[in-house]
Formats: sequence, C-alpha cells, structure tokens
Amino acid sequence: MLQPNYSPFSFNDPFADMRRLQGTMNRLFDGSRSAARSGTYPFVNFWAGQDSIVMSAELPGLAEQDIELTVKDKMISIRGTYPEPETGDDVTWHRRERPGGTFLRSIELPFRIDTDHIDARFENGVLIVEMQRPEDDKPKKIQIKSS
Repeated sequence: MLQPNYSPFSFNDPFADMRRLQGTMNRLFDGSRSAARSGTYPFVNFWAGQDSIVMSAELPGLAEQDIELTVKDKMISIRGTYPEPETGDDVTWHRRERPGGTFLRSIELPFRIDTDHIDARFENGVLIVEMQRPEDDKPKKIQIKSS
C-alpha cells in the first residue's frame, strides 16, 4: 500500500524515504498520531541570506528554560516538554488536541553553521534563532582577469 505522501518523483531527495520511516517509527513508539508528537512539531519558519539563516518556532505555553536547542554542522534540534494537564481521575476528555509530553524536532539546514555565532531569543512564545554561516563556507566571488 502506498503512503499518502508517496511520490514516484521523490528520487530527487535520497533521504525522503528515511524521513518518512523516521516519522512512522516516531508515531509507532509514541502511541499518538497528533502533530505535536509526529515529528512535525513545533511549527517552524526559515529564511536565509548569503551569510545567515533565521529560524522561528512557535512554542506557546513554554518558558525558555523548558526548551533545549542544539546545533551541529547542518542540523538544528529543538527539544522540550509540555506538562500534562492536571485533571482528576473522574474526568472525561471530549477533545484533546494539545497533548502534554516531550517533543523533538530536528531539521537539516542548507549549509553549515558557525556555532560561535548563534543568537537565540525567546519572545512571547516564539523562539527566534539567527545562525551565521562560517567564513570558509561562504561563497567567494572570484575576480576574472582578461589578457
């Protein structure tokens, strides 16, 4: 049976099948099919220039000490834990779209990161991380000489 996200044209990305397998394994061991536990949470935006890349991640309800951010080479990871809602034993859930528990999201970046030049700040539930590209990894403009 084909997966819903299957594309016969995914041969351009040799790691697409590995990411799909990782997501399936995460859901299997999580026991949950919610976005918060399927490897797609937190929701993030990225934008890049020649010298840096910026990531913003929505993490409502958390404080900066609840978040662990790691960067190595071309990979950024965000880990955190949402507390389980405090309820009594006699509670019946009618809808539960915001589960508690631990999340981990790792994203491959388009270039290596200079880990000595990262600025991370947390404002109003949004994590903003600006990461600089190492000098030796930046494209160099080559002067062409005519004879």
